[in-house]
Amino acid sequence: MITKTDPFRDFDTLFNRLSGRPQLAGGIMPMDAFRRGSDVWVHIDLPGVKEENLDITVERNVLTVAAERSWQRQEADQPYFGERYRGTFRRQIELGDGLDLEHLEADLHDGVLTLRIPVAEQAKPRKVQIGQRSAAPDAIEATVNPS
Repeated sequence: MITKTDPFRDFDTLFNRLSGRPQLAGGIMPMDAFRRGSDVWVHIDLPGVKEENLDITVERNVLTVAAERSWQRQEADQPYFGERYRGTFRRQIELGDGLDLEHLEADLHDGVLTLRIPVAEQAKPRKVQIGQRSAAPDAIEATVNPS
């Protein structure tokens, strides 16, 4: 139902190593995704990100979460450490065809973005009875006139 897609993750990792930025376990946006009942749930950690700095889009079964976090540093500040990631970052998740993307819901609470994606009706398991056939459409008679 969900596939992780991040073609630039290796570049980000290399850049972070070369620039001295800390490596965060699971990447910049750690995520959990699971199915519970008729919904797929996605939880993404976004500490310090405000709702107005968050952009969620879906295009052709690809969910993109883009966020920005900045440091409100004042001119007189003398930093000792600067390990928290700041700037713009994004995460893409490839969603399967069996999800109802029209009814996707998003909520940001306590630094965690929660997405609820319902499973589409046609993708839900259903019981099939033996010996029952669907009604066949009536045949249409046609004749061919040789020309």
